[in-house]
Amino acid sequence: MSVFLMALVYRSCAAQDWQSLWKSYNAAFMDKQVRVIDHSAGDRTTSEGQAYGMFFALVANDRARFDGLLHWTEQNLAQGSLGERLPAWLWGRGADNSWRVLDANSAADADLWMAYTLLEAGQAWKEPSYTKLGMALARRIAEEEVVDVPGFGEMVEPGPTGFRHGDTYRFNPSYAPLQVILGLEYFMPAGPWKKLAANVPALIKDSAPHGFASDWTDLQTGDRLTVTPTIGSYDAIRVYLWAGMLNPVAPQREEILKSLSGMENYLRTNPTPPAKVRPDGGIEDPRGPVGFFAALLPYVSALGDEQIGKQLMSHVESELNSQTGLYGKPAQYYDQNLALFALGFEERQFSFNSNGTLQLKWLIG
Repeated sequence: MSVFLMALVYRSCAAQDWQSLWKSYNAAFMDKQVRVIDHSAGDRTTSEGQAYGMFFALVANDRARFDGLLHWTEQNLAQGSLGERLPAWLWGRGADNSWRVLDANSAADADLWMAYTLLEAGQAWKEPSYTKLGMALARRIAEEEVVDVPGFGEMVEPGPTGFRHGDTYRFNPSYAPLQVILGLEYFMPAGPWKKLAANVPALIKDSAPHGFASDWTDLQTGDRLTVTPTIGSYDAIRVYLWAGMLNPVAPQREEILKSLSGMENYLRTNPTPPAKVRPDGGIEDPRGPVGFFAALLPYVSALGDEQIGKQLMSHVESELNSQTGLYGKPAQYYDQNLALFALGFEERQFSFNSNGTLQLKWLIG
């Protein structure tokens, strides 16, 4: 069955529409300042949460919410200007009970999504200030978070500091969504994005020796390049999500999906996606949360596996709390983000062109 027809099947089964999920998410996880709050982690806010929120607000054509998220992020994570500095990744209650930045290091995945979303928002809403800010943020990412690894090439570091020790570089495959990098190449062809995009498939393949994505992987240079993956869990689940959302003719899409075949093979005989997979491919925790079920929907759709898709969606539906409009009891912040990406994509609220640029349902009808 084609990806488009599978999406129709999923939509016909969906327990609620995506816009309703977005509104429920706003009510449960955002305050009047328009900061995204992770209630399961001391009510902290991360740059990831703000970046995802901005993307979802663009998909929802919710410009007021977008502006609120952007303003809070600039004022609290970037000292007033995303054009001049990368946002701190963590904000919350300190030991002295004050609310402030707890870790000033940035997170490259959030930065990439934020720059990309600003550029797309500038085009969709015809707002030059978003475009200007997105360009400035993207240039700062290129200057501060891109590294050239001997024997491998250029890649996005997880952050400016703390991820290189001697000749060992630590990467997070989920921090390099190919469509976002392709999109930045479209908007800024003079940047490092083309080289980064060309290296993403190799990063995913090297970090998934048994077909399961890993949270982190260490690349050691020296006499020869060696790769050491770690466990695959809450970060790694996004690797399948990003892969599944790639345009069918995006460069090296099939290579990426092939690298992740361990998950497809596992799901053929196991109805529940694993929460933790060891580097050797063994399952450490077989019971993934509802967000994992949702995140894998685009992945199995891309593979054309209708039966697995129906099983995953059936479980997602069963986890909908009609009182909160959210998934899971209790509803967790991260699960809702995965669901917003996956279900929004399956409902065709948004999709990505082969060059990474965004197609929005509210723009194209």
